[in-house]
Amino acid sequence: MDDASIDLQRAARDAAYSMPLDQIDPADPELFRTDTMWPYFERLRKEDPVHWAESEFEDVGGYWSVTRYNDIMAIDTNHQVFSSDPTIVLPDPAEDFNLPMFIAMDPPKHDVQRKTVSPIVAPQHLAYMEPIIRERAAAILDSLPIGEQFDWVDKVSIELTTMTLATLFDFPWEDRRKLTRWSDVATAGPDSGLFSSTDPEVAEQERRQELFECVDYFMRLWNERVNAPPRPDLISMLAHGESTRNMDRMEYLGNLILLIVGGNDTTRNTITGSVIALNQNPDQDRILRADPEKMIPAMVSETIRWQTPLAYMRRTALADYEIGGKTIRKGDKVAMWYVSGNRDDEVIERPNDYWIERPRVRQHLSFGFGIHRCVGNRLAELQLKIIWEEILARFPRIEVMGPPRRVNSSFVKGYEYLPVIIPERN
Repeated sequence: MDDASIDLQRAARDAAYSMPLDQIDPADPELFRTDTMWPYFERLRKEDPVHWAESEFEDVGGYWSVTRYNDIMAIDTNHQVFSSDPTIVLPDPAEDFNLPMFIAMDPPKHDVQRKTVSPIVAPQHLAYMEPIIRERAAAILDSLPIGEQFDWVDKVSIELTTMTLATLFDFPWEDRRKLTRWSDVATAGPDSGLFSSTDPEVAEQERRQELFECVDYFMRLWNERVNAPPRPDLISMLAHGESTRNMDRMEYLGNLILLIVGGNDTTRNTITGSVIALNQNPDQDRILRADPEKMIPAMVSETIRWQTPLAYMRRTALADYEIGGKTIRKGDKVAMWYVSGNRDDEVIERPNDYWIERPRVRQHLSFGFGIHRCVGNRLAELQLKIIWEEILARFPRIEVMGPPRRVNSSFVKGYEYLPVIIPERN
């Protein structure tokens, strides 16, 4: 960490502990863009682990922040009281642009829709996917320049995950980067830099227009698949599934966004996070390289905890509920801050350290728990495992040449850019 970053973190700590507690809004995207949210969560875990916040954003309003590991687990596994409907993010959906998706549904509809697509990540399908992912990872890495600076996010993280996602959809290969764009647009705010204007109304209209283009494109693929015999790709599964074949256009778009973002953003940001973490912790890089067969699976799990690619999930209370000395009222919004629970020192030893030899290294909140636990968690782990097996076979070092540019979001905790140099090949 350079001097400027150290100064920024010190200033953030001073601000977090001097600010009146009732003014802390951990969902402020600027905290995540600058990576300065950590002392705010540290203070909330210590002083107010079930914390009422008032957002300056009108579509968010007031909400509860739950920041301790065990409290998050209690809420995440209690879908009878804490509903995922109507959305898993803090901003309420617009009345004229609601996108139903199974992660934002409760049983029984959630269960049958999730079951429709779950065969895509069943063990036998992952076994089929593994050599395909490995071949593509090898080709990506072999194409990288040696001794020249390039953007790791674009050249590696996005490319591998987009290739995998295109395969899962059986999506036209030459258009696969459309998936990346739609994934970014789906979760982008007006000041994300993705739109022609930062005016919220203009940016939202542009966002909707691009998502309509997304569903129009996928409708053509749906019509091809629904009139053909069932095949083992996500669109065919949805088109032929008993609980999904009669979805309307907006529900189809909602589930597409869920599958695109879930299959793209999270894994790509963890791939980038692994390079950053190992650069910041050269002792862990040495441990990894000394025994890759043993340590790569552990490194993958530790990176998923350390990165926490989705910072939170929202629930809405269906009844009054007592937790942490507070009463969450029926109808209240609740943010389960996975990013904070993964740093809870009451549950996780040395939580701020990147430690690939950590006991119980798979103990983390990043995939969620209960009925909404990430359906693609094994596929994510498989992609990370393969890319690092192939990296270690080729490159003695990957040098990070400057700070990353982070996504301006408090939901997707990720990276837009990371400059690196690979000095030499093995």
